[in-house]
This record gives sequence, C-alpha cells and structure tokens, in this order.
Amino acid sequence: MTTAADVFAANRALGSVAFDVGLVDGVTRRRQLHESGSLRVRFPSPEAQGLSAMFVNTAGGIAGGDRFDIDIAAGEGARLTVTTAAAEKIYRAQGPAAQLNIALKAAANAHLAWLPQETILFDRARANRRIDIDLAATASLLLCEIVVLGRAAMGETMLAGSFTDRWRLRRGGRLVFAETVRLDGDIGAKLARPAVAKGGAAIGTALIVPGDEALVGRIREAANSFGGEVGVSAWNGFAMARFCAQDAASLRADMIAVLGASGSALPRLWLN
Repeated sequence: MTTAADVFAANRALGSVAFDVGLVDGVTRRRQLHESGSLRVRFPSPEAQGLSAMFVNTAGGIAGGDRFDIDIAAGEGARLTVTTAAAEKIYRAQGPAAQLNIALKAAANAHLAWLPQETILFDRARANRRIDIDLAATASLLLCEIVVLGRAAMGETMLAGSFTDRWRLRRGGRLVFAETVRLDGDIGAKLARPAVAKGGAAIGTALIVPGDEALVGRIREAANSFGGEVGVSAWNGFAMARFCAQDAASLRADMIAVLGASGSALPRLWLN
C-alpha cells in the first residue's frame, strides 16, 4: 500500500555532479564527468589557460526533501572557476529539509574559485548545507557565498524556517577553519535585532586562500564604497570577509568591490 510518505519521497528532486579538471599541455581541461538527476554542469567557452564551469538545476529550484551533491577536484596546476546560471531558490518545506553537499578539492599549485550566484530562501524554507574544502598546501581558493532571506524587491520576507550551513576547510591535510551557522525558528525577528543583522536580509562570506594582513589592508581601502556592513580579517593563512546588507543587490555590489580589491576575476554572469 502506497503511503503519503512514499509519494513525497518519489517526487523529490535528486541531483549530483562529480568532475575533475587537469592540465593538458599547460591548459586546464575537463577530465572525468558524472551527472545524474536534475543537476547539470556546462563549460561555456574555452579560455586561454583556465576553465569555467556553470551549474544548472533543471528542477527549477529546491524544495523540502530534495538532495544535491557536488564533488569537484582541480588537479595539479589547474585553474577552475565555478558559478551558477542563476540564483538558486529554496522553497517552503512542510517536511524534511533539503540537503546540499559540496566537496571542493585542489591539488598542488591549483586555483579553484567557487562563485555561485545567490541562494534565496523563501519563507518557511528548510535547508542543510555542507561545504568541505581540501586544499594542498600550495593550492589557492576563492570561495564566495551569498544567502538572501526573502526577496526584498518582491516585498517578500523570511519570517520562519531553518538553515544550517556547515563549512570545513583543510589545508595541507590540517583543519584550519570550521564553522557551523544555524538559523531557525522566528528568523525574521532574529534578523531584526541590532546585534544580529539590524533588519538586513542578505548575508555573505568570502574566503580567500592564501590571505594575509596585506590583503586585508587592500580590502579595507575600499571601505568607503561599501553600502552594507563588511568585516574582514586574516588568520591561519587565509582571509575572510563577512557581509550583511539590506538586500541582495547591495551585498553583491559590496562583494564585487571586495573581490576587485583582492585582484580576483569575476565570472561574466556576475557582471550581466
């Protein structure tokens, strides 16, 4: 006998992508690629030496009970930039939370840039995200994530729901950064508190490896152009910038300013 739980499980979106890139005659090229379910990756145009990848979720968004797995590896000396075709939307969930698992690996002297467009959480969305990063001692990383809690331009706010974001960064086999952020319950009221977000609906993080006080100094020189709140610091060999803004557009502008000050190139989709 088919139950409501069986029907719910059968209609969940599942998607996974695993691929690696490596150097071929001094140019980064795709090697192995596996895709399944509603998640796809495309490599839109050839580049001089590096390679760009773009994720597409053919399910049109993420709902409760969905699961997406991403596994990316950059081989020795390779240069890879990853983004998404559009902002990812996580919709209201009445049952289990959506699960997002991201694994990023970079070998010696490789450079990996993870630059997805915004993740938008609708009211009563439920999502758990896990990002695991494994870098060789001489690899470099640029990772930027923007989370938007409701679409301010549409008059929407996220009043309640849950979002758990777990990050782990290892460099040269050593754990150098570990953080878990959890927002749940009456999220709207919590964000309204002056010590939390002062009513801001967009938060973000930029993680730059390697990073030092000199890089922090260059970023702080751009502080007069920031529209929201930005804090930046360096420790354990990497730099991190935290962002909080009233809306996604303001935060994206601040993120672009920070990346520009750090000398990082942006995907074309970010500039359209």
